[in-house]
Amino acid sequence: MTTPPAPHRSPSRLSRLRPGARRDPLRGRTVVVTGAASGMGRELSRRLSRDGCPVVLADVDTAGLAGTVEGLRGPVRTVELDVADAAAVREFATAVARWAPAPIGAVFNNAGVAVTGSVLEGSADDDEWLRRIDFDGVVNGTRAFLPLLVAQGSGTIVNTSSVYGLAAVPFHSAYCAAKFAVRGFTESLRHELAGTGVRAVVVHPGGVRTEIARRSRTSSEPDDRGLSPEERAAEFEALAMTGADRAARIIVDGVERGRSRILVGPDARFFDLATRLTPNHYMALVGALESALARFGGPPVPATAPAPSARQESNR
Repeated sequence: MTTPPAPHRSPSRLSRLRPGARRDPLRGRTVVVTGAASGMGRELSRRLSRDGCPVVLADVDTAGLAGTVEGLRGPVRTVELDVADAAAVREFATAVARWAPAPIGAVFNNAGVAVTGSVLEGSADDDEWLRRIDFDGVVNGTRAFLPLLVAQGSGTIVNTSSVYGLAAVPFHSAYCAAKFAVRGFTESLRHELAGTGVRAVVVHPGGVRTEIARRSRTSSEPDDRGLSPEERAAEFEALAMTGADRAARIIVDGVERGRSRILVGPDARFFDLATRLTPNHYMALVGALESALARFGGPPVPATAPAPSARQESNR
């Protein structure tokens, strides 16, 4: 039997005066994570389970889900799920509501894929595939679970965008479009939810070391270096500044502290600053920084490295 939802309590006056104060711990509440078979999704699942949360994990990769479940503490349920299938996601939400041993504290719409290619030579089919997962999947998860959260008067929708939802970079037009869409959708939802006790949070990861780079789908080569998929994956992983476990810690901490936007990694913070300082010329600023780093033997800015695709898992 599902435990009756806990009544929503408004933040104390002190919490309102101190934006960084922890105000909504997830400990003990049921959490849902899509894209949980590897990467950030796996690490989110592990961290939340350690914090005493019953966890519901979804992904298209059932073998990866089995790996995530190993060593988890407390109640756990896994579901094979294609987030692009709106009807399946609605059925999933209904099943979670029946199973949940505690009120739902957060829904992490984290599944995502990426495609590298130019607008001129890229594949329209690849772009459509990406959109249905990266944007429609977030919308499907939000619409399926939002009525449950509003009914209980508490909980958080956590939608994963990207650093590419802060800045548009070449050869990632479809990915940037989807991630900007996630950002706009979530920020609009945040305003709609005022006074309901439910929050909407958007996450912008920079380069995170996950398996994403080893499942690349490239519509057209962004350069003529002739690198193999394995070589591109190794290059991306060498440049990524943040481990998946640290990314999960930053995200959970940001959700619990009541933040509406969470930047993951120094590269995400850099791009956020660059787009604010010079919204029309941030790529020139990135180029100048890369040139400066090169003079001192440093790597390029990680977020500008090609972002290969993945199965439905954490995207940064």
